[in-house]
Amino acid sequence: MSEGSGEGKRVRKTAVVTGGASGIGRAVAAELLRRGVHVTIADVRGAEEAAGDLGCAGVACDVSDARAVRDLVIGVAAEHGRLDFLFNNAGIAVGGRAEELTLDHWDRAIDVNLRGVVHGVHAAYPLMVEQGHGHIVNTASLAGLTPAPLMLPYTTTKHAVVGLSLALRAEAAAYGVRVSVVCPGFVDTPLLDNANPGLPQTEIGLRARTTAVRAQGRLYPVESLARDVLRGVARNRALIVAPASARVTWRTVRLSPALAVRAAGRVLRRITG
Repeated sequence: MSEGSGEGKRVRKTAVVTGGASGIGRAVAAELLRRGVHVTIADVRGAEEAAGDLGCAGVACDVSDARAVRDLVIGVAAEHGRLDFLFNNAGIAVGGRAEELTLDHWDRAIDVNLRGVVHGVHAAYPLMVEQGHGHIVNTASLAGLTPAPLMLPYTTTKHAVVGLSLALRAEAAAYGVRVSVVCPGFVDTPLLDNANPGLPQTEIGLRARTTAVRAQGRLYPVESLARDVLRGVARNRALIVAPASARVTWRTVRLSPALAVRAAGRVLRRITG
């Protein structure tokens, strides 16, 4: 992922990956590094250790803090003279039956999963408009395209991220800036072992990994998803949906929302029955 500039000069591209200490973010960062991209990973904890393992830069950053995200993005762009990619990947899993969720569950999901993306876009988009290029890649979820019960705060924020991404993509094209949104099914990451972090725990939260397996079957390997993501970015896909089973579910929703809701109900009964 490098591009020519001037008289055959090769310019290394630069990327920021939030939530990069583990899971999808770490796998994407590793793939970017293999492609010769300058990578800075950011995470609320573990960024420096992960960066040492990967061989890239690492910064502690809470994406719910707008100033911290802005300092991160502007700092990386100033250091390298450009920002080619922003992967707004940081997120948390929040799950439980609707009646047992507190406002703390809702607020925390919105602060991290939605406002974290907004903060990244707010910091990087004007910079990319000014330089005339760049690609913002927001991590949503298949839950942002389908009716996904038992995790309403998560589902709500991911639908919002999809809407934000598609609308911004339409607006950004005039400035040479690209926007994609990643909508994976259940992926084998530590997120499934840390649902409702710092929040009142729920039965669904305690068995998030088991629930995911019962809902989908085999969990998708994170390394496979990272390759899917970068393939979709290279092709400038608006929506990057993986694995194949997730694309089938997405197409069902598009064909018949009512059918998709009934199917989600059947999955819910299988999970909770």
